Amino acid sequence: MITSTAWRGKRYAVLGLARSGAATVDALSAAGASVVAWDSNEAARLLILSRRERGTSEAGGGVFSTGDIARGEYPSVSLRLPPPPPGEDLIVADPLKIDLTGFDAVVISPGVPLNTHPIAAHAAAAGVPVIGDIELFAQARAELPPHKVVGITGTNGKSTTTALIHHICETAGIPARLGGNIGLPILGQDPLPDGGVYVLELSSYQIDLTRSLDCDVAVLLNITPDHLDRYDGFEAYAASKARLFAMQTPGHAAVIGIGDAPSAAIARDLTTSGRSEHLSKIAPGACMDQARWPALQGPHNAQNALAAIAACEALGIDQAAIDVGLETFTGLPHRMERVATKRGVLFVNDSKATNADSTTPALSAYPRVHWILGGLAKTDSLEACRPGFGHIVKAYTIGDAGERFAALLEGEMPVERSGTLEAAVKSAAAQAQPGETVLLSPACASFDQFKDYEARGQAFRDAVAALA
Repeated sequence: MITSTAWRGKRYAVLGLARSGAATVDALSAAGASVVAWDSNEAARLLILSRRERGTSEAGGGVFSTGDIARGEYPSVSLRLPPPPPGEDLIVADPLKIDLTGFDAVVISPGVPLNTHPIAAHAAAAGVPVIGDIELFAQARAELPPHKVVGITGTNGKSTTTALIHHICETAGIPARLGGNIGLPILGQDPLPDGGVYVLELSSYQIDLTRSLDCDVAVLLNITPDHLDRYDGFEAYAASKARLFAMQTPGHAAVIGIGDAPSAAIARDLTTSGRSEHLSKIAPGACMDQARWPALQGPHNAQNALAAIAACEALGIDQAAIDVGLETFTGLPHRMERVATKRGVLFVNDSKATNADSTTPALSAYPRVHWILGGLAKTDSLEACRPGFGHIVKAYTIGDAGERFAALLEGEMPVERSGTLEAAVKSAAAQAQPGETVLLSPACASFDQFKDYEARGQAFRDAVAALA
């Protein structure tokens, strides 16, 4: 794991004990820090206790419901925790119910909404910074073998671009680690040897919790409205993305897609501040031959590839290695994943497309599409998908939004109300002709019929595998 001597003897509260939180507790404890850990999920608390080799204490317990949070109903803070007893480095306690005076930081999961959760005000009252595990990684960098960091953000395309850069690095023989909002928690991974590259996917939430991550290469793909429940308007969301570049040393590289106004404005600001020499701008609609990149089809993947190429060039990787990496990249599960070809029909799993904006690129990537869509809708509109309507042979609607979406699409294209994913796959497979594509790109969340988008994607794979 990645640790730092700078944490030794300090006190931290860790809120949220899923994968990154658990890795954070382990890293801080291994470094000799004292940790107060908490998760409202009792199973997560028990799991973190079971991972410890030494004794633990519990204080200040209490689980609060969503309603409690919304109403601001928390007990008054009255508990001052003493340092852990000798030989113990972990106390399980709710940081909202203890006095945080003297703590060095509260480390929270990116899933904790800073704009509504009371931990932000509680920490501020004690003069304690609120950070995330990426900030701890940034603090630990000085003690790691010489390395570089690539940070990738944007509303759409982050995961594909991050995985592609990581793949190109490995293809070029450069040791690399994948982390941040993808893969394993970065603090839980072994440090890279001299010359390695850490490739980090960074959500706006993670950037909000980071103060000192100086990326050798910072990449911004795009900014479109998203997560506005966490921000005071779209401008605040865009400003969060811009902070990735504000944390950089001026001589470090920046790669920015300028296909939308907020991203273009960030690029202009960097140019105005004298950073144009190390700035690569990715213009929309660039014409590229993607025929040799089977996992990188569609105009959106052309932009992802251009951003990855610019980032890898900034790392000093030669063009021949970049070309091999682009050709051998297999893509990510549930993101325009090529599942099978049967009777000349291609089946593509794009279950990760949980809103209309993220479905549009997939519709545009294939010339004749049998489109499976529906689920738990985030909006009543499919207007963002209209650029791809001309590619659709027929639509098959499923799930909670099935009837609503069928009504929206009738008159635009042939529509079948399939109801379930399995029925849609069977029907689309029976009607599709050689050269056409059966595409699951739901433009919806999955929670009406599935545990998550991954379970939905696996159900699509299973249905395709079951076809005669």
